[in-house]
Amino acid sequence: MDDDTGLPPDDWQEDLPGLVGPPSPIIWSQLSSQQAENTWLDLNEWVERLRHDYAIPATVIPPFWHRHQLLIEHLTALWTHWLAAFDAQQHSSAPFGWTRDLDEWANRMREAVARLGCRIDSCRPEIITRWPGEPDRDPAGFPPPVNLADRYDDLVTLILWDVRRRQKAERQTIIDAAEQADEQLEGGF
Repeated sequence: MDDDTGLPPDDWQEDLPGLVGPPSPIIWSQLSSQQAENTWLDLNEWVERLRHDYAIPATVIPPFWHRHQLLIEHLTALWTHWLAAFDAQQHSSAPFGWTRDLDEWANRMREAVARLGCRIDSCRPEIITRWPGEPDRDPAGFPPPVNLADRYDDLVTLILWDVRRRQKAERQTIIDAAEQADEQLEGGF
């Protein structure tokens, strides 16, 4: 973010897919490892500013929000809404709409935080009901344990885990494509 204005730098969208002009929704599952890293850092910086500027309590934005996909999605939606509302191409009344929507968003977050059981000094994993026939989740895909003693360290650890997970998937995609190309070449001769 630009330290003088509090707004993101003009080129913040360069690493996000397909963003030209006002921001588009951010779809976390479609971000590359580099896009995800940049988005994590920018979102965290914006969340820090939001909670300070609007005095938002931990019952709405808990310290370990980054551990819960539901909270990540709600915060990302509010962030992109904010970026759109304060975009230079927007009507001057758009920020008013954003502040109005902030109240509704805070109510939804409060409910989600209570349901998840997040507190200022604790963070429990999400409870996801396994449907009949659904396989157990692979523990190897779980993020590292929460570091309740240091929120910033926990955030950085989670970002690194997410980036490495995405890089591994990106490498596997390249390997799979190369193997498929080799098979096509071998079959064509």
